[in-house]
Amino acid sequence: MAMNCEIKRLSMADVSAIKELFVGVFANEPWNDDWSDEAQLMRYLEDIAGNNNSLSLGLYAEGALCGIALGSIIHWYTGTEYYIREFCVRRDSQGSGLGSLFMGKIEDFLKSDGIFSIILSTDVDTPAHGFYLKNGFGELPKARFFHKGLK
Repeated sequence: MAMNCEIKRLSMADVSAIKELFVGVFANEPWNDDWSDEAQLMRYLEDIAGNNNSLSLGLYAEGALCGIALGSIIHWYTGTEYYIREFCVRRDSQGSGLGSLFMGKIEDFLKSDGIFSIILSTDVDTPAHGFYLKNGFGELPKARFFHKGLK
């Protein structure tokens, strides 16, 4: 695991580095997402990182971007939440503890900003599911993530 790590706020000005890391992770196992449509990828990243309530964070190790958390701030009736839409670390750093280090730094950052919780979703049949459980996240017993395809 990299020794000299710091968390920084990201913006659309960092989109090249974000795209490279994002595609490098999610176009491979276990996700295998096809992000070959550059225009669609840019729209997706703008949806997450380019809005007034967006909060994108990067983990830098030795000056290089090695992790991203892309999401938004939601002002819920119980307090302010951070909704992480995408979270990843470089493939060559997965399993090294860097993701847990990053999540801890995110939590410290959010607490200092008065944000009281993190919400996210992931597939149950991926290593990410175990990662989130290991890092103190719990599944909401009454919540379900729904989808309806439109033809």
